[in-house]
Amino acid sequence: MSTPASRRITVVLFAAQSLGSAGFLAASTVGAIVGASLSGRASWAGVPSGVYQGGSALAAFLWGRAMDRFGRRPTLAAGLTVGFLGAALACAAVTLHTLPLFLLGLLCMGMANAALQLGRYVAAEVHAPPERARAIGRVVTGGTVGAIVGPLLVGPSAGLAARVGLTDLSGPYAASATLFALAAVLIAVQLRPEPRELAREVAAQHAPSGDRPPTRSLAALLRDRQVVSAVLSLVAAQAVMVMVMVITSLHMTHHDHGLGSVSFVIALHVIGMYAFSLASGRLADRWGRPAAVALGAVVLVVACALAPLSARVLPLAGALFALGLGWNLCYVGGSAWLADRLTADERASIQGATDTLIGLTAAFASLGSGVVFAAVGYGVMAVVGAAVALLPLGLGLLSRQRAGSGGAR
Repeated sequence: MSTPASRRITVVLFAAQSLGSAGFLAASTVGAIVGASLSGRASWAGVPSGVYQGGSALAAFLWGRAMDRFGRRPTLAAGLTVGFLGAALACAAVTLHTLPLFLLGLLCMGMANAALQLGRYVAAEVHAPPERARAIGRVVTGGTVGAIVGPLLVGPSAGLAARVGLTDLSGPYAASATLFALAAVLIAVQLRPEPRELAREVAAQHAPSGDRPPTRSLAALLRDRQVVSAVLSLVAAQAVMVMVMVITSLHMTHHDHGLGSVSFVIALHVIGMYAFSLASGRLADRWGRPAAVALGAVVLVVACALAPLSARVLPLAGALFALGLGWNLCYVGGSAWLADRLTADERASIQGATDTLIGLTAAFASLGSGVVFAAVGYGVMAVVGAAVALLPLGLGLLSRQRAGSGGAR
């Protein structure tokens, strides 16, 4: 059962996730537009998100190793500080109309996102196994605040930037820098006790023999089908979500939708990504992790089928909401699936390596989305996304079948 310490850690991680996600989403709402503007080419619209995802991929494994060496609290605080610096650089670059500096800022912001996303595993490891998916869900729910606040900051922050003589699109990056700074201070001051030590106590209490299990080699981990299935499910779901989401804002501007309409669609998408995390966690704890992943994959396929059917705001908003919901089921279920299969001493480095794979895949999906969109359009890209979503669907169903009626946990 949860303890006062584990509940405190989860609440702080929820608050940091809320601030950080609002910062990321304020910036990402206009990322494709800024990329196309600074480069002068529509095919570069996916490059900012690709660089951002690349930064996330580059840093996730390093943050995981740092968590093992220095602890969870200092690593998360350092990561968010890097995000503050990156957002400040991006803000300056948009005003100066300098693409390389802008991409450097996004690289740093991606590195910060890698650290923040590892917070879901921190919440999981300080809870007993039957509560892990719900703990992950509580932290991921913090993204709901970002879904509401982040895109809604775009208009006011752009207006404020214009009034003080800056480029209007620099405003969202200034807002992001402020939010990252607040999240870094919160983690540094309030994330106590150190989650790594509490996690070891929880692991010792729930080990079958009462002893700490041995740490497996990478080769042994790769022979664990459940570990591989969990990792592949997380990677595939992220790729589908990113390739469709990233280019939707540019797709909408090509149909003469303004920033207000774009922000509305992205806001509903991110609400789908985060608002139902508690329900996803309960479902994964009750039905099994693979069942949650398979259900999420089905929703992703449906979302990809619906997205290109209409360029009007409400149909697009519905499709993007479904895209976020499908991702959420895969993300919460897959994260709990992976956490269950790792020992306390394996978690930080292996989960960091997993998030590196997620980030690399998302980076290629972001870059590819702009190229595919420019070459053959939004509809073909959605078909590719639906095809990729079949992978977590198959893995979830296969694992569920192998495990029997109890499900893989």
